[in-house]
Amino acid sequence: MTELERAKGLLNENGYTCVFCKDETVISSYERGVKPLLGLLDGGTDTKGFSAADKVVGKAAAFLYVLLGVKEIYAHIISIPALEVLGRYNIRTEYGEAVDSVRNRTNTGFCPMETAVMEIDEPNKALEAVREKLKQLNK
Repeated sequence: MTELERAKGLLNENGYTCVFCKDETVISSYERGVKPLLGLLDGGTDTKGFSAADKVVGKAAAFLYVLLGVKEIYAHIISIPALEVLGRYNIRTEYGEAVDSVRNRTNTGFCPMETAVMEIDEPNKALEAVREKLKQLNK
């Protein structure tokens, strides 16, 4: 079983939102959206070379995965812009369904994180935009 298959299996079996696997290390979360990815970045957790599985990956999450240094990722649902970002950074990607854009949780429009990074093409700028959008949403 590959690391990616293991991450995907854990995601499906345990209802996690995202899972990272490498050797004996497994990192998982039930947190939604970009929160678990920001937590790993902020905590300085070393995820370089890990395989990851996630329920939904939009462009914002794709940039965060780039910053986290994963080597490959599986997503149940992924946006076309996220696929483009991951491809540009040579992150091998598997997915269940590709969509034009990630919708918000109420399905009334686009995901605010996806919208925040739509015109951005650089991971650190995307991280700044995500943090700024979260500040606005948490006011």
